[in-house]
Amino acid sequence: MIKISKFGGSSVADSKQFEKVRAIVQSDPDRRYIVVSAPGRLGSESSKITDLLYLLDAHRQYHVDASVLTKMIADRYSEIRSALQIAYPVEEELQEFFSCYTKMNQAEIVSRGEYYCAKLMASYLGYDFVDAKDVIRFNHDKTVDFEKTAEALNTQLIQHPRFVFPGFYGADENGRIILFPRGGGDISGAVLARCLNADVYENWTDVSGFLTADPRIVEDPKPITHITYPELRELSYMGAGVLNEETIFPVRDSNIPIHILNTNRPQDPGTIIQERIDEKGPPVTGIAGKRGFTSIFIYKHNMSGEIGYIRKVLSVFEKYGISIEHIPTGIDSFNLVVNDKDVEEDLYAILSEIRQQFEPDEIRAESGLAMVSTVGRSMSNTPGVSGKLFSALGANDVNIKMIAQNSDEINITICVEDRDFKKTIRIIYDTFIRENEK
Repeated sequence: MIKISKFGGSSVADSKQFEKVRAIVQSDPDRRYIVVSAPGRLGSESSKITDLLYLLDAHRQYHVDASVLTKMIADRYSEIRSALQIAYPVEEELQEFFSCYTKMNQAEIVSRGEYYCAKLMASYLGYDFVDAKDVIRFNHDKTVDFEKTAEALNTQLIQHPRFVFPGFYGADENGRIILFPRGGGDISGAVLARCLNADVYENWTDVSGFLTADPRIVEDPKPITHITYPELRELSYMGAGVLNEETIFPVRDSNIPIHILNTNRPQDPGTIIQERIDEKGPPVTGIAGKRGFTSIFIYKHNMSGEIGYIRKVLSVFEKYGISIEHIPTGIDSFNLVVNDKDVEEDLYAILSEIRQQFEPDEIRAESGLAMVSTVGRSMSNTPGVSGKLFSALGANDVNIKMIAQNSDEINITICVEDRDFKKTIRIIYDTFIRENEK
């Protein structure tokens, strides 16, 4: 079996976390290919190494003395090496890096967080080190060239049957380092999983997978053991953030499972993410939501007979660079739901422009709204889900401002007043999940 095991910043934050990683790797001989992030925070008072390296680059750009900053970075790596008596001389390499970082670009500087962590981890595990810049190949548009990456990776496998790999970066065809977006270490692991046609991609972090609801809102929510990629996308979009959303794309087409696991609680089952799950699950997989929305209601008599009316209105929002979250429609009316922060400066200008150009019979905006999504792959095959949901909310005096359901019927999204946000999530959780636990 081929496993790609990726450990995030919280999993490699200090020497104690390194020890947990080694125990996990040694517990399964199939964990031969390890991907690591840069060390994360040590409690609320410290910083991520990646953040410190971005700050170091800012010091470089503005020619500011960075001696305090370089010591902070060096101390983090030195603690790991000395506490675990790792042979790799990270202090010496860091001093060499600090002596010449002013001649580097931002990507080169920031990538060193993962680079030195992977070097330390490789020495600690007794694995080989393979540099991401020698494997992951980027095209000119900064997308991954999977064909060239697979070729480079297979060449490395001949020489390195077990290796540690730094996440977050690769290189273009000229060897210039290119960074993934923040959180890109997850993407690096997914790229390797796809190119090696792995059986599973393990993503080790500081939580035991996805939960059916936010634990800050619902007390002791049930964990999600299995979830599909479409369900993951819906929940992640509404704020259930455990995994970088872009992580799924390299492995989705190959249906390689992603297994979210907790470095601090390796005995927990975690969450397995797959393209398809054949067995029928409960009607509701999870509930997530976000606050801070504005709804713009537009009514136009006989709108259905006027070709292109909605498209023309949408062009105004495009002009202002505003993304539309949802567009529930009726025969002669529709709602546009947008983020408050996107329209806070231009809302009245937008409304005025729509009035002048398209002469709606009614237009009004309402802010202070929240969106709540109820997601489940089995909802479309379970009669009465929407009726049960709306009845429960109505019985508890929650006023639903808007309803939207996507085409594959795995998601019912409602809009409520912000004051009812937490109450709504708790009611839906009690109705569909806690009730099934009894």
